[in-house]
Amino acid sequence: MVYLIRHGETEWARSGRHTGRTDIPLTDTGRTQAGFLLPIFDEVAFSDILSSPLQRALETARLAGVGNRVELVPDLMEWDYGDYEGITTSQIREKVPDWSIWTHPCPNGETIDQVATRADRVIARVRAQEGNTALFSHGHLLRVLVARWLGFEPAHGKYFLLGTSTLSILAYEESTPVIKTWNGPLITAACAVPWRQGH
Repeated sequence: MVYLIRHGETEWARSGRHTGRTDIPLTDTGRTQAGFLLPIFDEVAFSDILSSPLQRALETARLAGVGNRVELVPDLMEWDYGDYEGITTSQIREKVPDWSIWTHPCPNGETIDQVATRADRVIARVRAQEGNTALFSHGHLLRVLVARWLGFEPAHGKYFLLGTSTLSILAYEESTPVIKTWNGPLITAACAVPWRQGH
């Protein structure tokens, strides 16, 4: 299975500002939320734990207790929003009506196909290994990744709302890629831990 962890809350995420490559930290709330992941990494065996090198994702991994096991993977970095970095969708729409990350370009940033290429590389790596993998990453990248996991066009990521401080799980039903859990708040992370008698 593939455990997808979107990093904890940041100031920019809370205010709806596009946060691509700006390396900002978690809020105090985000740090608290990340701690709810501890039961997952105590009870589930992982063959790989991968993280975006941006501090909001890496800090989430460290607070989950796996900082010493994380491999940094640049392909897990957030979408490069270019000129739209640090501003909100409503601000962009003042100049480009009906703008959406899923249908319009980001001047001097990445295209959706470039983001999908990175997601595809991560998926190929995950599928080449056995055992569970954890990915600490970002909202738009993970939404593209789940679309590609299911074999959809990357723009189908628009249908997979994903909040900060959430745990999602991708798996297989026989040979079919599926979503097992989506957009679960980290406070409910213990629900993903396999039940054992005596617990």
